[in-house]
Amino acid sequence: MSVRFTGEGAEQIYAAAEQWVDCALRTDGSLFTPGKAIWTGELLGEVSRALNAHNSRRASFWENLAEALDGQQAPAFQLLAEAIYVHFLPRYADYTRYKRVPVTTVIEASPEMLREIPDQGKGIPSLVMTGRDAWIQPFYCVMTLSEVLVRWKGLESGSRDTLIENPWEFKKFLFDRIYLSENPAITGGGAAVARQLDMLLHLIFPDTFEPLFPEDKEAICKAKAFAPFFSSRESDIDHKIQQIRHAIEEKKGEGFDFYDSDILRYWKLENSQALVEDFDAGENLTTPPAAVDLQPLADKTYLPVSFLENIKELLVEKRQVIFQGPPGTGKTFLARELGRFLAGIEGRVTLVQFHPSYAYEDFVQGFRPALKDGQTGFELRNGPLLRAAERARQEPRASHYLIIDEINRGNLATVFGESYFLLEYRGDKEKIRLQYSDEDFTLPENLFIIGTMNTADRSIAMVDLALRRRFYFVEFHPEKEPVNGVLQQWLEQRAKGMEWVAAVVKEANQRLADADAAIGPSYFMRPEGLTPDKVDLIWKHSVLPYIAERLFNERGRLAEFELENLRKAVSSGAEDGNVTGTGEGDGNDGGEGEA
Repeated sequence: MSVRFTGEGAEQIYAAAEQWVDCALRTDGSLFTPGKAIWTGELLGEVSRALNAHNSRRASFWENLAEALDGQQAPAFQLLAEAIYVHFLPRYADYTRYKRVPVTTVIEASPEMLREIPDQGKGIPSLVMTGRDAWIQPFYCVMTLSEVLVRWKGLESGSRDTLIENPWEFKKFLFDRIYLSENPAITGGGAAVARQLDMLLHLIFPDTFEPLFPEDKEAICKAKAFAPFFSSRESDIDHKIQQIRHAIEEKKGEGFDFYDSDILRYWKLENSQALVEDFDAGENLTTPPAAVDLQPLADKTYLPVSFLENIKELLVEKRQVIFQGPPGTGKTFLARELGRFLAGIEGRVTLVQFHPSYAYEDFVQGFRPALKDGQTGFELRNGPLLRAAERARQEPRASHYLIIDEINRGNLATVFGESYFLLEYRGDKEKIRLQYSDEDFTLPENLFIIGTMNTADRSIAMVDLALRRRFYFVEFHPEKEPVNGVLQQWLEQRAKGMEWVAAVVKEANQRLADADAAIGPSYFMRPEGLTPDKVDLIWKHSVLPYIAERLFNERGRLAEFELENLRKAVSSGAEDGNVTGTGEGDGNDGGEGEA
């Protein structure tokens, strides 16, 4: 059974959680300053009493926290900073400032600043693991965490050793001693307390307890589709969830998440009870789920839901689409994110990049050198197309995605060969004989192909009509909807005071007057955020060289595209009332980027 998340930094989350278990549950150590006693029973008691005494529901997180810290010594500040770190450890993938700011703010307010801590704060992982979390009463969550540790430190060392080795006994301690306690501060926390306890269970025992909200566990166990999967005599909800996972893994294999779109639809949606009477009798899942909510993907990509829905419909109808547009418009990023989102798990997405030397033997099937019994020879190996097709065939009720980056850079007729035929004719009835194999090959209906094409690349002329007939094409243009608003949205949310960058890019694109070579927003949407110095660096070493290549026969115009000249033109236009979104600022308070 596989419960843990994998990839995209998950290992870092679990490593940090294990480090906290060692220093807080097994010893009295510290996350930020190893060797120093911070998670002690005495200090936890002081902090817990302070938090309990200042938990007004009318006050904000920071107001309550400031009152609780008033008059405390430096170790209390550090303990609270580490507790806040643990609280936000699995939360907020998109906005790392929500994870860093609370920690560094408490540390900076400490009467004794410690130099080691700010550097540690920069390493806070940024991955959402406990479902789709929100800013849910963090004060009560931190207070709950301190209460748990106070009770924990009050146990005999032998009892602690036994509990840390037994997940189910630890859960009983957690909920009987904390959730069912009569502490009014804890009982007043409501859903925040329950969510915090479930989060702790997963972080401490990630191979046993699911990263699910309590209310989501209830919904999963109430879903008609999963009712046959657990014993009616079972009372513990986590045992039920385990039995449901076992049953689904027998049908789908390991590595799924209950929040995957093709699982979510059976329990999350309002009409989930009417979708199926039994999981086995469910509707065919060989198309992207019709009822999937694309809003989380829209929030992540800054693209409207309607645009994403349209792409999904194009995939359903033809099963192949190509995103085409200038570089920096987010084509590859969206292709990968859309594939992951619709497939549900990373393992159902295959990525390949075409290039001029890429051949049929690389993509479909070919002989490769191999050692057999110490002798050099050749063996027939499948390429990414056949491997992706085989994975899709093994999971006929799930959608799989093959992403072909820079699809126009390869000699497409050569690379696809006879498989061109199957792009138009899918299913088990439509078969072809591959040139290196005596077996018939089919292209499963649940394998979707998303290609990306750079319109600034002159090799676009190599794309033949046969390919164009087999794919739908989706335009990504920096000056047209919906891409034209992406950078402005990102700057407003992630880099306050830097909105002028969008106006500068727009001005540059108007001067270029080349739809296939416009400057895309991705140049500036940096995970670490954006500052004027960073913009200057990007412009000099990435954007200007690109523009120079486009103006090869018009070198005299290059001065028009100097960043300083463009900013002056934008500022002048703003004064004349012709340009909007040019607010000045030093950018130092810009938001953090995505992990």
